[in-house]
Amino acid sequence: MKRAISVAVSAATALTLVLAGCGGEDEPVDPNAPVTITLAGWSLASTPEFKTLADGFKASHPNVTVELKEYDAANYDTQMTADLAAGTAPDVYVLKNLKNFYTYQSGGQLLDVSDASSALAGVSSAAAYQVDGKTYAVPYRQDSWVLFYNRDLFAKARVNPPDGSWTWDDYVTAAKALTTGLQGAGSTATGTYQHVFQSTVQGFALAQTPGADLLSGDFAYLKPYYQRSLDLQAAGAQPTYGTANTNKLTYQAQFGKQQSAMLLMGTWYIATLLKQRSTGDADTFEWGIAPAPQFDRSTTGTSATPVTFGDPTGLGINPRIDRSKVAAARAFLQYVASEEAGKALAAIGITPARVTDAVSRTLFGLDGVPQDELSTFAYATHTIKPENPVSKHTAGLQNILNETHSAILSDSKGVDAALNEAQSRAKNEVLNQ
Repeated sequence: MKRAISVAVSAATALTLVLAGCGGEDEPVDPNAPVTITLAGWSLASTPEFKTLADGFKASHPNVTVELKEYDAANYDTQMTADLAAGTAPDVYVLKNLKNFYTYQSGGQLLDVSDASSALAGVSSAAAYQVDGKTYAVPYRQDSWVLFYNRDLFAKARVNPPDGSWTWDDYVTAAKALTTGLQGAGSTATGTYQHVFQSTVQGFALAQTPGADLLSGDFAYLKPYYQRSLDLQAAGAQPTYGTANTNKLTYQAQFGKQQSAMLLMGTWYIATLLKQRSTGDADTFEWGIAPAPQFDRSTTGTSATPVTFGDPTGLGINPRIDRSKVAAARAFLQYVASEEAGKALAAIGITPARVTDAVSRTLFGLDGVPQDELSTFAYATHTIKPENPVSKHTAGLQNILNETHSAILSDSKGVDAALNEAQSRAKNEVLNQ
């Protein structure tokens, strides 16, 4: 989906904003005074977006330094919640997805940044961060989940690559055929790799299944998606959930080192793959992007609009920020919402919240990004539904479903038993509370 809007951000105006909402007397800030603000990030060695935003902002605001503070990607929210409670959290922090937005906002852990979000008119993901007419975070990224595939491994296995028409049944058939073909060619690669994230199953099921509603507490829509995953595991067409956990497999190495011919993942992986190819952490091979497999034929083909999922990734301001830094933090949020920042992110393969024609041209102009029409279509054309509808119940329900995900894919419980237990727990532990 392409959204075009012009953004003009005045650095001088942004940095002379009056500090408000932090207690005490309001006072203006000297726009020329040196100031350092801290920004949360994760996997800094392989995730270049945070440094890109910090450097881009510094170029237009030479008196402001954005210092990065690294968190563990897998435990980001747990660590951030602890740091916010202890008063040691950075000045600006990332909301990785919408799962915990309600918790952060209702707990008073986000400053009102409505003024900084004024440049986001027309960006649909901005609405997710609004409560009672006020905005509490600014989206800088809007990923969608797509199918990455290795053209070379498809050719080696003599399997036809994706053409945009795949349903999930087609995906399963291809994964099995790839595994057989690759084994016959002397390769140990599997047809596909499903990472341990609950998103890899539950995100697609929620987005694509007619009538699916996370907040209803009825999780029957998950059943066919789990049955397919278990079938692929049993067939050896993807590593088992237990193997992925025990061996600490990463999706970056599985696809980047050609251990799997396909990978369902968010578009953020484009940036990681490009960076790892340049460092040797990923092999050099021909690859492409296709739409994620679809629920049925009604949304397949390049004349239709495929359905996928993806939460925006936003930035909010810690309300405990020093009052002398608030104006700089607000100016930084205005910058990340701009087309200038969007082009800077696109230049490293990241999909910004604001996708314009200029942004798309920048990303597909990068060395190593596939140029075929299907890759362009998959990147730009889709209906994106949220993985985490904003609600006070979302975090609790998703925590239960994360345990359900592990129980099913580790074969600890059957699909029906696990989903029935999840529904009972959802009702008793979350929805009726």
